[in-house]
Amino acid sequence: MPDSAATLLRTARQRAGVSQRRLAERAGTSQSVIARIELGETSPSWETLQRLLSAAGFELQVALCAKPVSNSHMLADVERILSLSPADRLAEVANVSRFEALVKRA
Repeated sequence: MPDSAATLLRTARQRAGVSQRRLAERAGTSQSVIARIELGETSPSWETLQRLLSAAGFELQVALCAKPVSNSHMLADVERILSLSPADRLAEVANVSRFEALVKRA
């Protein structure tokens, strides 16, 4: 799991070398808000977290990454699919496409 908002904010603040009070002043909020977030007592909105990190001189970057699938029934079929010729693979894809089209019509 990614770092929590508490860890991200605390790390950003410490790396910026500022106190909770100073970060709060920069962000236009109170020191108690910063403290509650860093203690994990409250979870800030996405916008608030971005604003606080920005006040510490950091930018939060997020990327959507595909999650590897484990224990999937599809993994059991990989060996069979790889053993098919290219023509057989195309025929199988065509069959699946026809099946999906029929299901969508039903």
